Amino acid sequence: MNWKLTYYNSAVQKEILKLPKTLVARYLRFVDLMQEYGANLGEPHTKALGDGLFELRLKGIEGIARIFYCTLIGKEIVILHSFIKKTMKIPLKERAIAIKRMKEIKNGI
Repeated sequence: MNWKLTYYNSAVQKEILKLPKTLVARYLRFVDLMQEYGANLGEPHTKALGDGLFELRLKGIEGIARIFYCTLIGKEIVILHSFIKKTMKIPLKERAIAIKRMKEIKNGI
């Protein structure tokens, strides 16, 4: 495995593991692929949102979830935030949380 995966904090990891089981299964599969091949698996699985922010797009029987992450120098992927998607667009509040956390990580706060 070439890429290292970390979480913004343990609460983020716990929230992801509380997602419905088909979404967690897809998450674990995509994370394995990201660790081997890199952060951007391409659409429809991942999408670059700009300024270094990415989203992992999960779809299962129970619904749709999005997981935001960024990359750091040294082949490190940092999982920032997750949420269950209920509307067509990403709510600004959810994206703002991810952007704030990404800035904290990249600025060493």
